[in-house]
Amino acid sequence: MGGPAEVNLTYLVGLMSGTSVDGIDAAVIKLSSTPDTEYGIETELLVFENTPFPAHVRSSIFELFDPSKATVDKVGAMNMWLGELYARAVVSVIRKCGLAPSQIFAIGSHGQTIYHAPEEKRMDGYNLHCTVQIGEGAVIANRTGIPCISDFRVADMAMDGQGAPLVPFTEYLLFNHPEKTSLLQNIGGIGNVTVLPANASPEEVYAYDTGPGNMIIDGLVSHLFAPMTMDAGGEIAAGGEVIDQLLKWMQQDEYYSMPFPKSTGRERFGQQYVAQILQMMEEHHWKAEDVIATATRLTAWSIADSYERYIAPQHQAQRLLVGGGGSYNLTLLRDLRQLFAPFGVRVLTQEDIGGNSDAKEAVAFAVLAYHTMRRLPNNIPQVTGASRPVVMGKISWPYPEHRGLE
Repeated sequence: MGGPAEVNLTYLVGLMSGTSVDGIDAAVIKLSSTPDTEYGIETELLVFENTPFPAHVRSSIFELFDPSKATVDKVGAMNMWLGELYARAVVSVIRKCGLAPSQIFAIGSHGQTIYHAPEEKRMDGYNLHCTVQIGEGAVIANRTGIPCISDFRVADMAMDGQGAPLVPFTEYLLFNHPEKTSLLQNIGGIGNVTVLPANASPEEVYAYDTGPGNMIIDGLVSHLFAPMTMDAGGEIAAGGEVIDQLLKWMQQDEYYSMPFPKSTGRERFGQQYVAQILQMMEEHHWKAEDVIATATRLTAWSIADSYERYIAPQHQAQRLLVGGGGSYNLTLLRDLRQLFAPFGVRVLTQEDIGGNSDAKEAVAFAVLAYHTMRRLPNNIPQVTGASRPVVMGKISWPYPEHRGLE
């Protein structure tokens, strides 16, 4: 009889800055693996740290969301600037953890999405759909002295995938349950769900963007309740009432009935969408609190509608595990529990199961980076629409003798 399998321990850092542009999420994880399996891993979150973006950086990033203003000089400069800020976030979180940079195997950085156009776009016979994430990996690697994997999405898109969502790969590895069908709902700027049927194989996992998460809410709050940029705890929405006319108009967006695979972003639910709502609000003399309450209900409705439309006919779920910034919006959680109660689905947060809602996506990109460094595929083709599995991410190597930031 053989002895217990050897366990390898690896330390990694994951970085995430999402569509809400709140700041940089940095996580240090310890990953345990055995050499006899490609994907048998366990992770432990050691330290998580969020570094808010300075106001002038945040406004400069938002300017790049408008393609007419995102000139190559501004995009190029912000690419380098974010690389510097990400690098400092890495150094800070490693120091907080008590590790040395030399102990970190790799950094996985999602980058900041400034443009995502996943729909097929044919020109001269080629599919030129595209996505742009900035935050230069070479800067991060050479400031920290640690290999950095960045720009994950494009490898999937090169094989006709949508480059999103990517987190389902790690959710399958870390959350698959032998008896329960779980829905892992992230609510960042955009909402996305991963469906893990009980005891699922990788081929049975599917995922997609459910629609807006915090994006519309944050956009409205920024205009109506400045200098606030978000509805902390859902307090504004809690003081308002849903406007049926506005909710019905929002529910008519064609995204909700689009077939798989599908993903969305600021191009559909960003500033122009918010501007339309503000114009309607002025015409109808709606109260600001009621508009925020309605936008919050839309996010909850879009998640419940996607379950009823796409998931329930095949899989009866037992639990909806909510992560991301939206999990702290108590009004949104209340609406979700009301809408999912008729389906018998229990709504829980990551904290309810011992996790960390803020850190979940940063942890995911650390795990994705681990697989990139091992040259293992790290997408799920039936989720993204890619024609085959690929190894995602571009590796930036530091100068061998570079000691990194002090």
